[in-house]
Amino acid sequence: MCGAGSAEQKHGYAIHIYTATRDMKDSCLANADGDLLIVPQQGDLKLTTEFGLLAVSPGEIVVIPRGIRFSVSLAHAAARGYVLEVFQGHFTLPDLGPIGANGLANPRDFLYPTACFEEREVHFTVMHKFQGELFAAIQNFSPFNVVAWHGNYAPYKYDLSNFCPMNAVSFDHPDPSIFTVLTVPSQTPGG
Repeated sequence: MCGAGSAEQKHGYAIHIYTATRDMKDSCLANADGDLLIVPQQGDLKLTTEFGLLAVSPGEIVVIPRGIRFSVSLAHAAARGYVLEVFQGHFTLPDLGPIGANGLANPRDFLYPTACFEEREVHFTVMHKFQGELFAAIQNFSPFNVVAWHGNYAPYKYDLSNFCPMNAVSFDHPDPSIFTVLTVPSQTPGG
């Protein structure tokens, strides 16, 4: 849809619209260009990742970090929504500063995948996005065969109804950053 910067230079972002009418059967995508923030508008999504399962509905967001393989199944006949792809950095919670520890998005409300793995032999297509191009590789097993994982580099989702907005009621209005759920800090402070 639009964007700025370049996947090749690992700087900038791209905004996409997705529509889907069928599952990614025996196929998955790994994006080497950047992190993906998926915002469903219509239709529930079931994401199968190397780390397990995530069910995502409209009103929720999901982040798939760079390089993570994932596949999407639809809960309904069709789905659509938006995808923000960032080429540099990773999504993080904003610094809360004077708001304190309990404002905006609370870290405890971010959910990680439910453990699940597949052990099956199948002709599986792994699509890789690299520098804006798609490449396909065929393997004879499911990539979703990870039994356990440890660490914090994993997909996650957030229910936007858990967001705690802050408000100035005396006069004027606060900076729009007061409504930030996730941010991708730039290398330039204040940029």
